[in-house]
Amino acid sequence: MMTDATLEPIPADIPQAPKRSRMRSVFSKDRKAQFGIIVLGLFILGALLAPLIAPYDPNEMTLDMMGSPSGEHILGTDDLGRDLFSRILWGTQISLFVGVATVAISLFFGVLLGVLAGYYGGWIDMIIMRYIDLQWAFPNFIIAVYLVAVFGTGLLNVIVAIALAFLDDFARIARSMVLTLKEEQFVDAARVQGFSDIRIMVFHILPNAMAPIIVQATVSVSYAILGEASLSFLGLGVSADTPTWGLILADGRSFISQAWWLGVYPGLAIMLVVLSINFIGDALRDALDVRDADI
Repeated sequence: MMTDATLEPIPADIPQAPKRSRMRSVFSKDRKAQFGIIVLGLFILGALLAPLIAPYDPNEMTLDMMGSPSGEHILGTDDLGRDLFSRILWGTQISLFVGVATVAISLFFGVLLGVLAGYYGGWIDMIIMRYIDLQWAFPNFIIAVYLVAVFGTGLLNVIVAIALAFLDDFARIARSMVLTLKEEQFVDAARVQGFSDIRIMVFHILPNAMAPIIVQATVSVSYAILGEASLSFLGLGVSADTPTWGLILADGRSFISQAWWLGVYPGLAIMLVVLSINFIGDALRDALDVRDADI
């Protein structure tokens, strides 16, 4: 009978997670990452407090159509008299939710497929990777457009479509890491102690493969936000009564020459959030030291 002591993996040359001091050091020196954290934090705070700080209902129409920025409407109004600041603020909720939900779904299923393919190999690896190779042959945005065209518009369909489009990125990263880690001594030690394949994959291999996956997930949030904005701009995103940054841009594109604020402010919101997330992702890459990872 195994004792409690035998349940612990035999110490080996396990890839060590970066210390907190290294993480703090990188972020304390990286001014771009600090800028990204502050800006992203403000947008997240604005999204959470949108019901409290938005001066108007985002879909409330008034007679002040295409009004320029003023004390009453600090970012102006659109062609239907809706307050642009309120719409952008509420749109932050949708855009950030789509970004996080999309990455969570694609990360879960992509990592699952990648770990199974890398650990078991053989016909399982062949089937999974042939599907991944087929998806890899098409640009992510084209896949998302096709899936939305097939399943229809709507917030849920947009999230699922973008998540499926990004799934291959996580699968490739996870498989690449597992192929290397499964040959390590600590995995052999776990097998000798009689641990199941599931336990080895979840508690021994996956934690040591998370560094490049975390970096990819961070950057993918910005890609997902851009994807949702692009789909909504093309009329393939959320419904017309749901304020998102892409839809706000689409509604105002015909009037940008008369009302510049209809394109500048939602475009600036998209740019700042995507840029901030990318800055944070770059800092995470340096802190986790995965620049040489095969991603």
